[in-house]
Amino acid sequence: MTTMQDNRPATLLKGGQIVDGAGVPGWTGDVLLVGERIASVALPGQTPPQMLADLRATNGVEEVDCTGMVIAPGFIDVHTHDDAAAIEKPDMLPKLSQGVTTVIVGNCGISLAPVVTDAPLAPLSLLGREQFLHSTMRAYADAVNAARPGVNVAALLGHTALRMRHVAALDRAADEGERAAMAADMQEAMDAGALGLSSGVFYKEAYAADLDELVAVASVAARNGGVYATHIRDELAGILPALQEAALTARQSGLPLVISHHKCAGPDNWGRTRETLPLIEQLARGQEIGMDVYPYTAGSTVLREDLVDGIIDVLITGSETHPEMGGRYLADIAAEWRVSQQEAAVRLKPGNACYFQMREDDVQRVITHPLSMIGSDGLPHDERPHPRLWGAFPRVLASYWREKGLLRLEEAIHKMTGMSAARFRIGERGLLKASYMADVVVFDPLRVKDGATFEQPRQFSEGIERVWVNGALSYTASDRATGARAGRFVMRASSPTASG
Repeated sequence: MTTMQDNRPATLLKGGQIVDGAGVPGWTGDVLLVGERIASVALPGQTPPQMLADLRATNGVEEVDCTGMVIAPGFIDVHTHDDAAAIEKPDMLPKLSQGVTTVIVGNCGISLAPVVTDAPLAPLSLLGREQFLHSTMRAYADAVNAARPGVNVAALLGHTALRMRHVAALDRAADEGERAAMAADMQEAMDAGALGLSSGVFYKEAYAADLDELVAVASVAARNGGVYATHIRDELAGILPALQEAALTARQSGLPLVISHHKCAGPDNWGRTRETLPLIEQLARGQEIGMDVYPYTAGSTVLREDLVDGIIDVLITGSETHPEMGGRYLADIAAEWRVSQQEAAVRLKPGNACYFQMREDDVQRVITHPLSMIGSDGLPHDERPHPRLWGAFPRVLASYWREKGLLRLEEAIHKMTGMSAARFRIGERGLLKASYMADVVVFDPLRVKDGATFEQPRQFSEGIERVWVNGALSYTASDRATGARAGRFVMRASSPTASG
């Protein structure tokens, strides 16, 4: 169902290297965009002539020479915390400038709906403090559509958010009545078009949740054709049983599983992707499993002293008690204060930090694994965000495809588009295909590169030339955001009222 009508001319992207998102070899060709949809994907000069003639006789056809450029589906960022940013900062420039046209929010058990509060606690505070106004997923979807964000927004419902609304004591598992209340909110969210459930049992606010609690909520998502994405309980020494627990939860619920930002964290864990990936492959033989990954050796989350080991570097990205320490390393702060790093972390709380807790060879194994997709996991409300917020997708193309040669271009694009849409049940997106929504990026394969760094995190990437969202030209390398803001709340494909 189309929701936006206009008198824009059609757009013919001519002579580019088409990489259609399906993982198949690219080819040179033309892509025709009409209104909100892709009308034709053809070999050079083979766009149906009568179609072009009719379009030229009505609103006209704008031709864009894409020689030397890659034409690809708009990237789908499967792991974001853009829930509030899509409403508060609707230009969504950190994502749009990377070629991202759809973001999936509500990850790690953290979502705006259904919590209503003016004082959100961690980890919900990762989403900022101003938008906890939406008691239902429908209300959140309406707020997104009213904001007209620059990219599309699809949503998971967060299990931690449900616990904070319904569970009286977070240090225990939910009782029968609390499980029923959470399941009712899950049903409302699925009726509103949510993709499924996310959990973050890694965080203390959800750590006490047991299998019965998780399955009670997840089973509702399963009955409605959803998915289950999880920040597993332990990414350190206990990672193998944590992966088993996640798989068991999904299996008992009847849900496809997505393992969030798969990593082996901490020096004692480095190299253990040689164990985790075979385990995931073994589990995937009996159930549907995917995972997402970001292309960096540092993670970013709330400031926690138990993640500080005195070995890894910890960069403070924000502190409410000592805001002047943002942008500095914890070791330097601790030395200046003449305390341990753990004590310094306690003094800086509440706050956020980047933890340099992975090793590059592990990151490479996950990125190149056939079950992995790309997600940024950026935190838009950090004062000094992790550079992945602005640079994750171009970084994959520049580093893991062009420079290191670890991925074919078609593989890299597939991990950002077609695979992502299929895993999360997002219909009519993720591929360059006639009748699909016209989410399209044109980039220079020789120049595409991330510009964001830990020192200067808010930097535009290079080589992203043009981005269309629902057929509207929304970003150009020369003018940045065009102001089109053509995004919307996107329902899962199985939702009975889902639309493009």
